[in-house]
Amino acid sequence: MARPKNQAGRRAQLVQAAKQAIAQRGLNGLRTIDVAAHSELGAGSVAYYYPDLGDLVREVHENAVSRFYWNRLDHGIASETPEAKLARIIRSGIPRSRDDVDFQVLNELHTHAYRDAFHAGLMAEMYRLEVSLYAAALNEGVEEGVFTMTLPVGTAASNLVALEDAYGLHFMGGTPLDADDIFRLIAANAEVLTGCRLVEATLG
Repeated sequence: MARPKNQAGRRAQLVQAAKQAIAQRGLNGLRTIDVAAHSELGAGSVAYYYPDLGDLVREVHENAVSRFYWNRLDHGIASETPEAKLARIIRSGIPRSRDDVDFQVLNELHTHAYRDAFHAGLMAEMYRLEVSLYAAALNEGVEEGVFTMTLPVGTAASNLVALEDAYGLHFMGGTPLDADDIFRLIAANAEVLTGCRLVEATLG
């Protein structure tokens, strides 16, 4: 039997469908038919491309890493000054709305990590990458003489990741804060840590 064309496109579609399914019903008990319900492809196609749903969930995680690390790294690189870079990194880690499926999925992955060593390892690696993202921006500011750190860079970077995770969780849970509120709260902490004023950041 001939193999379907555009396999990369179909796999990408199934990753997005899996994200919708996980956001709606959670990760535990995720079934092939749940993924198919959010896709133009049938359950047979899901099983064809992902005989083991664990492989699909792994690709969902890799997709999350792409948004929460690689895309944010690009936002930082695009900025001209250390303070602008730090501001844009903060902004890019904030949910855009309560319908932001990537944050819904990330919360599910965090929860599942309590019960699954494999997912715990994936989330630990993602945390390490996010800390390294902040640490690189902070170190650049120190090297250019813009930041005067009140805490070691590693500690400050870890604290900023923890703040964005906490505010993101509360935001998705219904706390009466919007994305701009959260940016200002995290930026205020970053200003204390760096001794440098940050400006409002927007994403294109």
